[in-house]
Amino acid sequence: MDLKAVNEILSQFPEERGNLIGILHEVQNYFSYLPEAELRYISKKIDIPITQIYSVANFYNRFSLAPKGNNQICVCMGTACHVKGSEKIMNELQEKLQIQKGETTEDLLFSLDEVRCIGACGLAPAVVVNEDTHGLVKPKMVGKILSKYKP
Repeated sequence: MDLKAVNEILSQFPEERGNLIGILHEVQNYFSYLPEAELRYISKKIDIPITQIYSVANFYNRFSLAPKGNNQICVCMGTACHVKGSEKIMNELQEKLQIQKGETTEDLLFSLDEVRCIGACGLAPAVVVNEDTHGLVKPKMVGKILSKYKP
């Protein structure tokens, strides 16, 4: 458990109880997910029941209770992307990465998720890796896209 990091995060929020979401965002930014030990420590430190913290963490889809990969892949499944084949893109990514949507590779290099719309309908089907949008993606392009993010 990284108490120093958690205490530093908590020190940024003078009214801790009213800033639970902000605290959780900072913890997630630091660890790339919300580790259980750190959440239990925060629960005691700011006097909020752990069940309430988990309720908040599970409600917001931006929070993750499992480690995420260094590279976050989001496949757009909005109407335009779906019509133009985003399901084939998702299948190719799942096959290449050997994971299912919502999972992370064992080496923590990639996490794979689907999103409803990224607002890039003119680029359908689209995939976002970290902050990079890849448009007009075809299944045969998936390997090349992934290679850009491998060490």
